[in-house]
Amino acid sequence: MSDALIMTGRSLRLSRRNIDALITSMALPVMILLIFVYFFGGAINTGTQYVTYVVPGVLLLCAGFGSANTAMAVTEDLKGGIIDRFRSLDIGGTPILTGHVLASAARNLLATALVLCLAFAIGFRPSANLSGWLAATAVLLAYVLALSWFSAAIGLFVKSPEAAGGYTFFVGFLPYPSSAFVPTDTMPGWLQGFAAHQPVTKVIEALRGLLLGQPVGATPWVALAWCAGILVISAGTSGVLFRRRTV
Repeated sequence: MSDALIMTGRSLRLSRRNIDALITSMALPVMILLIFVYFFGGAINTGTQYVTYVVPGVLLLCAGFGSANTAMAVTEDLKGGIIDRFRSLDIGGTPILTGHVLASAARNLLATALVLCLAFAIGFRPSANLSGWLAATAVLLAYVLALSWFSAAIGLFVKSPEAAGGYTFFVGFLPYPSSAFVPTDTMPGWLQGFAAHQPVTKVIEALRGLLLGQPVGATPWVALAWCAGILVISAGTSGVLFRRRTV
């Protein structure tokens, strides 16, 4: 645990020095929120104020943009040779990867706070009580951790930071064919099945229901199950890939 905390501090310091990437990962969700609310919101009928509808999807976009930095940071470590130095200090792969994941979670929490502040400023008015906010935070954090571990696995799989950024683009694209920006029943029939049942939609529906104080049924548990499955598979795959890349 102490090694993981040290590696987390290292990853956060690297993020602080890479100001361009940090600003980009925070500015893009803000720009997307403003674009959808003010450019497209007036033409999209969701049965509620559009900013209220779209915020949960933008929060997941934050996680996607932040996780791209995780994949590239892992690849940079492998490419730069620092992993060999860490192994000579008897630091295993788990603390190194955990450090990247926890730093990603910290960056995502900062970006999420920024998006929520802007959302409140332009009219977002959730009606959740304290338990609703806590449950929504738990679901969002579970998604961030799962996506960060998945991105770490991608960073171990590819050979360059550029390739890592390319692969994580597809992950960041998943909120679009979902209920993030429009109801899934407005999509073409061949797309509705995928959009309604993919994990991102379940997470968004859980967040939207919890934040708006609506009945959610088992949706949060389904979302958490998806996140747990992705996390377990990604963490296990990361361990295998790390051993192969550092033999």
